[in-house]
Amino acid sequence: MHMPDLRGVYRNSDQQATLATVVLLVVGAVAMFTMVYTSPSLVAAIVFAVAFLILAFLRPTWALAGFLLYLPFEPFLLKWVPDDVYVYARYFSEIIVYLLVASTIWKRITKQLTFKQTPLDIPFILFVIIALTSALINFVPIFDALMGVRQIVRFILLFFVTVYLAPSERWIKTVLYSLFAVLAIQVVIGYAQFLFGETLDTFLLPSEVRSFGEITLTSGTVQFWDFGQRIFATMGRYDRLGTFMAFLFLIIVSLLYEPRLKKYRGRISALLILALPALAMTYSRSSWFGFLLGFLFIGLWAKRDKRVAWALGGAVGVIAVYLAVTGLVINNLIDVADQSVVERFFEAFSYERWRGEYYGLGRLYWIVQTLLTVVPAAIIFGHGPGMYGGGAVSALGNTDVYDNLGLPFGVYGTEGYIDNNWFSLWGETGTIGLAVYLWMFIALFLLCVRVWRRSKHAFTRALALGVAAAMLAVALNAFLATFLEVRTLASYLWVFGGIVVVMGQREELLE
Repeated sequence: MHMPDLRGVYRNSDQQATLATVVLLVVGAVAMFTMVYTSPSLVAAIVFAVAFLILAFLRPTWALAGFLLYLPFEPFLLKWVPDDVYVYARYFSEIIVYLLVASTIWKRITKQLTFKQTPLDIPFILFVIIALTSALINFVPIFDALMGVRQIVRFILLFFVTVYLAPSERWIKTVLYSLFAVLAIQVVIGYAQFLFGETLDTFLLPSEVRSFGEITLTSGTVQFWDFGQRIFATMGRYDRLGTFMAFLFLIIVSLLYEPRLKKYRGRISALLILALPALAMTYSRSSWFGFLLGFLFIGLWAKRDKRVAWALGGAVGVIAVYLAVTGLVINNLIDVADQSVVERFFEAFSYERWRGEYYGLGRLYWIVQTLLTVVPAAIIFGHGPGMYGGGAVSALGNTDVYDNLGLPFGVYGTEGYIDNNWFSLWGETGTIGLAVYLWMFIALFLLCVRVWRRSKHAFTRALALGVAAAMLAVALNAFLATFLEVRTLASYLWVFGGIVVVMGQREELLE
């Protein structure tokens, strides 16, 4: 049998490794010399950045894996970063995204990667064009426009990076099971919060506001709940932990529904059982309802599981009996610091809650005002990226659109964002922009369903169904906050969406 000559490949790899080693040694020597005259933390940050730059170009899949495993711990780690390097540390994870994009483009230019087509290519390009057109029409300052577009599309880029890098099935399983281990760590820390209360909450909570000039880098988290009541582990906020857990839980549920996947079955079953109470303890209703929606999608729609139907009917019956026995008046419930899990659940349907949200300039107020005031004022192309409702307008402090329309500055009149990602997209990019974004999102969802239906591999089917269910959960989450912009959720959405595409392409299911 004729064996291919691999000497050139090995020689190229050795040359890259040698070059990387030389660069690191030079950087290390320069760092040691300059540390005496500059900030040690700044030098350490530069060395770390150079090391990751090399990794992103030589081993991009390793860099992507490290990025995914780092994100859940980032909010806690940033708490301890000195002010002189905070701006670099704050955007470190985002810089990794751009390095991976640059690495992928370079590998494509040098023909190390082949051109790949996906159903998201056209809507993504159209969305960027529409967003930039909106910025031009509304005379949005260039910096503000770029920040606004970046806020929306930065994590979508990870989808294309993942598709082009096409990680192996071994890499996919390793990263997925490593994320399950990260989930277990978060759950253990969460239970410890419940036990130790104020001591651990204060240690974990990133409450300090950090700014760079007029840009708010981190707004800080205000603990308006009782100590030890709403767990958040290392993720800074209870809803971020909750949505992260719900995302992975739905993939676990899908894996458990696949009878041919026996490896680690006992361990992930135990993880799901032990971690479910922690999801309740986050007090994140967005996470609860998102997980429930995704679970019903898997159990009722995909698997036609009668046990789920009976459980759902039983749950409805228990709720009815509970309300009849306790005499709980749902319409009078409001959010208080020492609220129980049951009251937190029912409060979502409370008239007083809705009334308070509206008159307190909360989420309901902005749903109404977006429909009645914001969208009619710029129905086609919106008010421009970075100008309404999202994280960019909050960080930049852009009040122009609010002032022109006679509206307060976002939630509570001070925050800028409106706690509804779909409506912030509508207000910023208009009806056309929202429609194209929905085209992209729905196309990926339908693609996941297609891979689940057609694949002959058990792991591929299970993962595709789990990601489809998680996308439904994220779609619901996005109605309740700006979760399409949150790195601890959006990154996983687009990376795992890319993974499903990769696995579908290998089986030629997407032709």
